[in-house]
Amino acid sequence: MRTPMLAVVFAALWLSACSSSQDTEQSKLPPFVKTVTVQSDSGAMLGLSGTVRARVESPLSFQVAGRIAQRFVDSGQQVKAGQVLFALDTRDLQQQVNASEADVAAAEASLATASADLVRSQQLFDRGLASEQALERAQLVLQEAQARRNASKARLAQARNAFEYGKLASPSDGILIDVRGENGQVVAPGQAVAILAQSGQREVELNFPEHEVPPQTGVVLLNDGSTITLTLREVAGSADAQTRTVRARYRITENAERLVLGSVVRTRFHATDNTDIEFSVPIAALDDRGHGPRVWRYDDGQVNPITIDVIAISNDSARIRGPLTTNDRIVSLGTHLLLDGMAVRELAR
Repeated sequence: MRTPMLAVVFAALWLSACSSSQDTEQSKLPPFVKTVTVQSDSGAMLGLSGTVRARVESPLSFQVAGRIAQRFVDSGQQVKAGQVLFALDTRDLQQQVNASEADVAAAEASLATASADLVRSQQLFDRGLASEQALERAQLVLQEAQARRNASKARLAQARNAFEYGKLASPSDGILIDVRGENGQVVAPGQAVAILAQSGQREVELNFPEHEVPPQTGVVLLNDGSTITLTLREVAGSADAQTRTVRARYRITENAERLVLGSVVRTRFHATDNTDIEFSVPIAALDDRGHGPRVWRYDDGQVNPITIDVIAISNDSARIRGPLTTNDRIVSLGTHLLLDGMAVRELAR
């Protein structure tokens, strides 16, 4: 009985050793990777979301400090040029006007006195009863009184202007897209209490990726399938430091009334002409480890990272630009596990 039992045990150990040897050999083989062929995308469309804005948006504020006594408008309201929007408590402003009027009256009285003194001094001088020095003194007093009268009149004009500034009127026709001031609120000069979208030209504001040159023309896509043409008006001089995007403004050349101010619209542009070829790749092929985006090119059983620029991203693909060629194969899944020069095996496609 022992001989058959020993034979069985030796057979089991031999099979186990063979299996372990096979597993070790399998673990030493390079891992499999899924690849995809890079496709040229130089004629792709670029889709972005934009915001409908007025050509001129004016923050409205008081020119004097005070407490808001009355608010006559609400957000979204259509207003006319000269229409009063807010009013301050003008009691202190009225007192300043009263004080300035009193200063003018006093200055006028002083001027009248100085003028009468000059006439008397002139008469006495003509009779030889007053010196030339006394006459000159009377002339200087009159000039001083005239200067004080003029200064008091200027202060009165300022006080009256300040009283008028107690009412904030719309500088032009338009729509109030934001109203912040409230009754009882104390405001400082220049503090915005409303924003007026002036009537006239409407525009769409967009933010392009920093490496994408804003095209000259594009379209707004409406829900009914129709489009509205856009024409480039201005481009920001530099990219935003936080979002790394470039702001651009496009004129709405037709049917602007179909777009609501402040609404978000879908736009479409042809990719800008560039000597660099652009490619379409799956989003999963992108790899960014804090040193910029890149993809991993498969070549002769190993992978190497290729630094690229991301032009645009859609739901499942990305449009990129970089030192690639059409029909290059790149890893399309699991790029975060790869190392430079790593040996891999390509899955059958």
